[in-house]
Amino acid sequence: MKPLAWIFWSLRWILAVIGLLALLFGLLIATPLSRPPELTSIRAGARAVDQSGLPDISRFQARDGSWLAYRLYAAADGGGRNIAIVIHGSAGHSTGTNEIAKRLAAENYLVVAPDMRGHGESGTRGDIGYYGQLDDDLEDLIAELRRRYPQPHFSLLGFSAGGGFALRVAAGKLAADFERLVLLSPFLGYYAPSSRSAEGSAQWATADLPRIVAISVLGRLGLRCCEALPVIAFAVAADSEKFVTARYSHRLLFNFGPPRDLDAAFRSLRMPTTIIVGAADELMLADRYADIVRGVQPPIAVTIVPGLTHMDMLHAAPALDAIGAAFKEK
Repeated sequence: MKPLAWIFWSLRWILAVIGLLALLFGLLIATPLSRPPELTSIRAGARAVDQSGLPDISRFQARDGSWLAYRLYAAADGGGRNIAIVIHGSAGHSTGTNEIAKRLAAENYLVVAPDMRGHGESGTRGDIGYYGQLDDDLEDLIAELRRRYPQPHFSLLGFSAGGGFALRVAAGKLAADFERLVLLSPFLGYYAPSSRSAEGSAQWATADLPRIVAISVLGRLGLRCCEALPVIAFAVAADSEKFVTARYSHRLLFNFGPPRDLDAAFRSLRMPTTIIVGAADELMLADRYADIVRGVQPPIAVTIVPGLTHMDMLHAAPALDAIGAAFKEK
C-alpha cells in the first residue's frame, strides 16, 4: 500500500472510531432516565412488614475499608452454629426482611440481614465501586462471622433480585460456603421464563436500554468512565427516596442480579435448594419456576403458596411457614 493511501485508510478508520464513540456518548445522555409510576402493591407490602423487634444496625469492615451495615438476630437457643444470611430485594434494605429474620431466629438460626452496598446504610445509595464488589462484600461478611463464631454452618436466603444474586454467588465463587439455599420469589433475569413481561402486568422498573448498551460497549473498549451513571429506575413513591434506592448505576444493576446461564447455575448447585413463590405474584410467573429447574439433580423443590403476591412473601403467615419448613428440610 502506498504511503498516501495508507494515511487515508488510517484516517478513515480513526474517524469511524471517533464517530462510534460520539454515538455511544450521545446515547449516554440522549434520554434522561425516568421513573415509572409508583407500584402501590410494592409500597403497601413493604409497609405491611412488622418492624417490631428490629435490631439496631451493626457494621463490619469490607476489604476496601468501608463499614457496611447489617442487622443481627440472636438465635432463640443462643447459639451461633447455624447462621442464615438473608438478602433483601431491589431498592430495599434489611428492614424489609425483619419478619423472615425473626421467624428463622425462632427456629434457632442466628440471622444476619445486611444492607447490600448501594442500599440502606451501606455505601453510596444506588452505586458500588466496581463490578463484583457485592460478591466481595458478602465474602468479607462471611469471613467476619467465621472469626466471631466457631465452626458455623451457613444458609443463604435471597428475595426477588436478592434471590437472583443469591443463586449466582451460591453457584459461583461462594459455593463452598453455603449448606442451604432458599430463593424467595427470585428474579432470574428479564428474559427468564419466570419473569412477567412489562406489557400487561405490573411495572416495577424502567431501564434506559440505549445507555446500558453504550456503557457496556465502552467497557469492552476499556473505557470505564460512565459505569456510575444510573441506568434503571424503580417504581417507588416520589417521597420515599430517603428510605429506598430509587435508581441503580450500571455496575450495581449488573452485580446485584442473577447468573447469565441459569441452567448451568442451577445444575452446579450441590446444597439443598428451595424456590418459594406466591401464586398471585404480580411480577413473577409462579408456575414457570418448576419448568426452569426440571431435570436438575439434585432436585430443586418449588413451593407455590396460594393467594400470595410478591411482597406478601415477606410477611404473610403462610409464606413464613413455607420458609420455616424449607430451613428444616434435610
